[in-house]
Amino acid sequence: MKLVRTIHELRQALEPLRHGSEIGLVPTMGAFHEGHLALFRTARDECDFVVVSLFVNPAQFDAADLDRYPRDEERDGRLAADAGADVVFAPPPGEMYPPGYQTWVEVEQLGSILEGQFRPGHFRGVATVCLKLFNIVRPSRAYFGQKDAQQVAVVRRMVCDLDLDLNLELRVLPTVRDRDGLALSSRNVLLLPEERERALALPRALATKDPERARELLSGLDVEYVEVAEFEPRVLVAAIRVGSTRLIDNVVLDGEAK
Repeated sequence: MKLVRTIHELRQALEPLRHGSEIGLVPTMGAFHEGHLALFRTARDECDFVVVSLFVNPAQFDAADLDRYPRDEERDGRLAADAGADVVFAPPPGEMYPPGYQTWVEVEQLGSILEGQFRPGHFRGVATVCLKLFNIVRPSRAYFGQKDAQQVAVVRRMVCDLDLDLNLELRVLPTVRDRDGLALSSRNVLLLPEERERALALPRALATKDPERARELLSGLDVEYVEVAEFEPRVLVAAIRVGSTRLIDNVVLDGEAK
Protein backbone atom coordinates (compact mmCIF):
# COMPACT_ATOMS: atom_id res chain seq x y z
CA MET A 1 0.00 0.00 0.00
CA LYS A 2 1.17 3.51 -0.82
CA LEU A 3 0.62 6.61 1.33
CA VAL A 4 0.36 9.85 -0.64
CA ARG A 5 0.03 13.43 0.59
CA THR A 6 -0.55 15.53 -2.51
CA ILE A 7 -3.17 15.69 -5.25
CA HIS A 8 -0.44 15.61 -7.89
CA GLU A 9 1.07 12.46 -6.42
CA LEU A 10 -2.32 10.75 -6.27
CA ARG A 11 -3.18 11.65 -9.85
CA GLN A 12 0.17 10.31 -11.01
CA ALA A 13 -0.50 7.01 -9.24
CA LEU A 14 -3.96 6.73 -10.82
CA GLU A 15 -3.15 7.85 -14.37
CA PRO A 16 -2.08 4.39 -15.65
CA LEU A 17 -5.45 3.01 -14.45
CA ARG A 18 -7.71 5.52 -16.21
CA HIS A 19 -8.56 3.21 -19.10
CA GLY A 20 -9.99 -0.22 -18.39
CA SER A 21 -9.69 -0.32 -14.57
CA GLU A 22 -12.42 0.27 -12.02
CA ILE A 23 -11.28 2.55 -9.21
CA GLY A 24 -13.06 2.48 -5.85
CA LEU A 25 -12.96 5.41 -3.43
CA VAL A 26 -13.73 5.23 0.30
CA PRO A 27 -13.83 8.76 1.77
CA THR A 28 -12.97 8.73 5.49
CA MET A 29 -11.71 10.89 8.31
CA GLY A 30 -9.67 8.10 9.89
CA ALA A 31 -10.03 6.54 13.36
CA PHE A 32 -10.93 3.32 11.57
CA HIS A 33 -13.26 0.72 13.03
CA GLU A 34 -14.98 -2.36 11.64
CA GLY A 35 -17.51 -0.23 9.79
CA HIS A 36 -14.71 1.36 7.77
CA LEU A 37 -13.05 -2.00 7.19
CA ALA A 38 -16.31 -3.41 5.78
CA LEU A 39 -16.27 -0.59 3.21
CA PHE A 40 -12.62 -1.25 2.33
CA ARG A 41 -13.20 -4.99 1.89
CA THR A 42 -16.26 -4.48 -0.29
CA ALA A 43 -14.36 -1.98 -2.45
CA ARG A 44 -11.51 -4.52 -2.71
CA ASP A 45 -13.97 -7.20 -3.88
CA GLU A 46 -15.66 -4.97 -6.44
CA CYS A 47 -12.86 -2.80 -7.85
CA ASP A 48 -9.47 -3.20 -9.48
CA PHE A 49 -7.88 -0.45 -7.38
CA VAL A 50 -8.94 0.99 -4.01
CA VAL A 51 -8.24 4.53 -2.79
CA VAL A 52 -8.96 5.37 0.84
CA SER A 53 -8.93 9.06 1.68
CA LEU A 54 -7.95 9.96 5.23
CA PHE A 55 -8.73 13.61 5.81
CA VAL A 56 -10.20 15.19 8.93
CA ASN A 57 -12.06 17.88 7.03
CA PRO A 58 -11.93 21.16 8.98
CA ALA A 59 -14.75 22.59 6.85
CA GLN A 60 -17.32 20.30 8.46
CA PHE A 61 -16.41 20.87 12.13
CA ASP A 62 -16.47 23.65 14.65
CA ALA A 63 -13.11 24.28 16.29
CA ALA A 64 -13.82 22.39 19.53
CA ASP A 65 -15.16 19.29 17.76
CA LEU A 66 -12.24 19.32 15.31
CA ASP A 67 -9.73 19.30 18.17
CA ARG A 68 -11.47 16.35 19.87
CA TYR A 69 -11.68 14.13 16.79
CA PRO A 70 -9.49 11.01 17.37
CA ARG A 71 -6.44 10.63 15.14
CA ASP A 72 -3.95 7.77 14.72
CA GLU A 73 -2.64 7.76 11.17
CA GLU A 74 -0.09 4.99 11.69
CA ARG A 75 -2.73 2.59 13.02
CA ASP A 76 -5.19 3.59 10.29
CA GLY A 77 -2.59 2.94 7.60
CA ARG A 78 -1.98 -0.60 8.86
CA LEU A 79 -5.70 -1.36 9.01
CA ALA A 80 -6.33 0.02 5.53
CA ALA A 81 -3.47 -2.03 4.08
CA ASP A 82 -4.70 -5.21 5.77
CA ALA A 83 -8.22 -4.60 4.40
CA GLY A 84 -6.99 -4.24 0.83
CA ALA A 85 -6.44 -0.54 0.17
CA ASP A 86 -3.95 0.21 -2.60
CA VAL A 87 -3.48 3.89 -1.74
CA VAL A 88 -4.23 5.99 1.32
CA PHE A 89 -4.58 9.65 0.42
CA ALA A 90 -3.83 11.67 3.56
CA PRO A 91 -3.42 15.32 2.57
CA PRO A 92 -2.77 18.18 4.98
CA PRO A 93 -5.56 20.79 5.17
CA GLY A 94 -3.57 23.22 3.03
CA GLU A 95 -3.47 20.74 0.16
CA MET A 96 -7.27 20.57 -0.02
CA TYR A 97 -7.90 24.21 0.90
CA PRO A 98 -4.86 26.20 -0.27
CA PRO A 99 -4.47 29.94 0.42
CA GLY A 100 -7.15 31.89 -1.39
CA TYR A 101 -9.59 28.96 -1.50
CA GLN A 102 -13.19 30.27 -1.78
CA THR A 103 -15.38 27.80 -3.69
CA TRP A 104 -18.04 25.75 -1.87
CA VAL A 105 -20.84 23.34 -2.73
CA GLU A 106 -24.11 23.66 -0.83
CA VAL A 107 -27.04 21.26 -1.10
CA GLU A 108 -29.57 23.73 0.21
CA GLN A 109 -32.65 21.87 1.42
CA LEU A 110 -31.18 18.49 2.40
CA GLY A 111 -28.21 20.20 4.00
CA SER A 112 -30.27 22.47 6.24
CA ILE A 113 -32.46 19.93 8.08
CA LEU A 114 -31.69 17.51 10.95
CA GLU A 115 -27.89 17.50 11.22
CA GLY A 116 -27.74 20.71 9.21
CA GLN A 117 -29.95 22.49 11.73
CA PHE A 118 -27.68 21.58 14.65
CA ARG A 119 -24.40 21.82 12.71
CA PRO A 120 -24.70 24.82 10.36
CA GLY A 121 -22.27 24.59 7.47
CA HIS A 122 -21.49 20.93 8.12
CA PHE A 123 -22.90 19.61 4.86
CA ARG A 124 -21.35 22.42 2.87
CA GLY A 125 -18.02 21.01 4.03
CA VAL A 126 -19.11 17.43 3.30
CA ALA A 127 -20.38 18.18 -0.19
CA THR A 128 -17.35 20.27 -1.09
CA VAL A 129 -14.74 17.76 0.04
CA CYS A 130 -16.61 14.85 -1.58
CA LEU A 131 -16.82 16.68 -4.90
CA LYS A 132 -13.11 17.50 -4.70
CA LEU A 133 -12.29 13.84 -4.00
CA PHE A 134 -14.54 12.67 -6.84
CA ASN A 135 -12.77 15.06 -9.22
CA ILE A 136 -9.30 14.07 -8.03
CA VAL A 137 -9.83 10.29 -7.97
CA ARG A 138 -12.54 9.97 -10.67
CA PRO A 139 -13.76 6.68 -9.16
CA SER A 140 -16.15 4.18 -10.69
CA ARG A 141 -17.66 3.62 -7.24
CA ALA A 142 -17.62 5.52 -3.95
CA TYR A 143 -18.44 3.73 -0.69
CA PHE A 144 -20.37 5.08 2.30
CA GLY A 145 -22.00 3.66 5.43
CA GLN A 146 -25.74 3.74 6.08
CA LYS A 147 -25.07 5.12 9.58
CA ASP A 148 -24.49 8.53 7.98
CA ALA A 149 -27.82 8.45 6.14
CA GLN A 150 -28.16 12.21 5.70
CA GLN A 151 -24.60 12.50 4.42
CA VAL A 152 -25.44 9.85 1.82
CA ALA A 153 -28.60 11.74 0.85
CA VAL A 154 -26.68 15.01 0.48
CA VAL A 155 -23.93 13.42 -1.62
CA ARG A 156 -26.47 11.56 -3.76
CA ARG A 157 -28.34 14.81 -4.43
CA MET A 158 -25.09 16.56 -5.35
CA VAL A 159 -24.09 13.74 -7.71
CA CYS A 160 -27.47 13.97 -9.44
CA ASP A 161 -27.68 17.77 -9.56
CA LEU A 162 -24.13 18.18 -10.91
CA ASP A 163 -24.56 15.38 -13.48
CA LEU A 164 -21.92 13.07 -12.04
CA ASP A 165 -24.27 10.07 -11.89
CA LEU A 166 -23.42 8.61 -15.33
CA ASN A 167 -19.83 8.05 -14.27
CA LEU A 168 -20.11 7.33 -10.56
CA GLU A 169 -21.97 4.69 -8.55
CA LEU A 170 -22.60 5.34 -4.85
CA ARG A 171 -22.48 2.15 -2.79
CA VAL A 172 -24.07 2.31 0.66
CA LEU A 173 -23.35 -0.52 3.09
CA PRO A 174 -25.40 -1.42 6.18
CA THR A 175 -24.51 0.08 9.56
CA VAL A 176 -22.06 -2.08 11.51
CA ARG A 177 -22.90 -2.41 15.19
CA ASP A 178 -21.06 -3.57 18.28
CA ARG A 179 -22.35 -6.59 20.19
CA ASP A 180 -24.38 -4.36 22.49
CA GLY A 181 -26.12 -2.74 19.50
CA LEU A 182 -24.34 0.61 19.51
CA ALA A 183 -23.49 1.71 15.97
CA LEU A 184 -19.74 1.78 15.47
CA SER A 185 -18.43 5.34 15.42
CA SER A 186 -15.08 7.04 15.81
CA ARG A 187 -16.68 9.03 18.63
CA ASN A 188 -17.51 5.95 20.74
CA VAL A 189 -14.00 5.96 22.20
CA LEU A 190 -14.86 9.27 23.87
CA LEU A 191 -17.64 7.66 25.95
CA LEU A 192 -16.97 6.80 29.58
CA PRO A 193 -18.28 3.33 30.65
CA GLU A 194 -21.34 4.83 32.36
CA GLU A 195 -22.00 7.05 29.34
CA ARG A 196 -21.84 4.09 27.00
CA GLU A 197 -24.53 2.34 29.04
CA ARG A 198 -26.76 5.39 28.68
CA ALA A 199 -25.98 5.61 24.97
CA LEU A 200 -27.45 2.13 24.40
CA ALA A 201 -30.89 3.72 24.68
CA LEU A 202 -30.32 5.11 21.18
CA PRO A 203 -30.23 1.85 19.19
CA ARG A 204 -32.96 0.38 21.39
CA ALA A 205 -35.22 3.35 20.71
CA LEU A 206 -34.61 3.29 16.96
CA ALA A 207 -35.23 -0.46 16.83
CA THR A 208 -38.90 0.25 17.56
CA LYS A 209 -39.14 1.98 14.14
CA ASP A 210 -41.75 4.22 15.77
CA PRO A 211 -40.78 7.88 16.34
CA GLU A 212 -43.16 8.43 19.26
CA ARG A 213 -42.06 5.26 21.05
CA ALA A 214 -38.43 6.12 20.32
CA ARG A 215 -38.83 9.54 21.93
CA GLU A 216 -40.31 7.89 25.02
CA LEU A 217 -37.36 5.50 25.31
CA LEU A 218 -34.92 8.41 25.00
CA SER A 219 -36.62 10.39 27.76
CA GLY A 220 -34.05 11.75 30.19
CA LEU A 221 -31.30 12.03 27.58
CA ASP A 222 -30.24 15.17 25.74
CA VAL A 223 -32.14 14.55 22.48
CA GLU A 224 -31.62 16.86 19.51
CA TYR A 225 -34.04 15.17 17.14
CA VAL A 226 -35.95 11.96 16.42
CA GLU A 227 -37.54 12.05 12.97
CA VAL A 228 -38.63 9.99 10.01
CA ALA A 229 -36.50 11.19 7.08
CA GLU A 230 -37.68 10.68 3.52
CA PHE A 231 -34.29 9.64 2.22
CA GLU A 232 -33.62 6.70 -0.11
CA PRO A 233 -34.50 4.48 1.71
CA ARG A 234 -36.71 6.05 4.39
CA VAL A 235 -35.13 6.03 7.82
CA LEU A 236 -35.92 6.78 11.43
CA VAL A 237 -33.01 8.97 12.45
CA ALA A 238 -31.93 10.45 15.77
CA ALA A 239 -29.17 12.47 17.39
CA ILE A 240 -28.38 12.62 21.11
CA ARG A 241 -25.67 13.92 23.39
CA VAL A 242 -24.27 11.75 26.16
CA GLY A 243 -21.96 13.81 28.30
CA SER A 244 -19.82 15.76 25.85
CA THR A 245 -20.18 13.19 23.06
CA ARG A 246 -22.69 13.58 20.24
CA LEU A 247 -24.06 10.40 18.64
CA ILE A 248 -26.21 9.85 15.56
CA ASP A 249 -27.89 6.66 14.34
CA ASN A 250 -30.74 5.50 12.12
CA VAL A 251 -32.70 2.44 11.07
CA VAL A 252 -34.08 1.74 7.62
CA LEU A 253 -37.88 1.72 7.61
CA ASP A 254 -38.52 0.23 4.18
CA GLY A 255 -36.40 -1.05 1.35
CA GLU A 256 -32.66 -1.45 1.63
CA ALA A 257 -29.70 0.88 1.29
CA LYS A 258 -28.05 0.67 -2.13
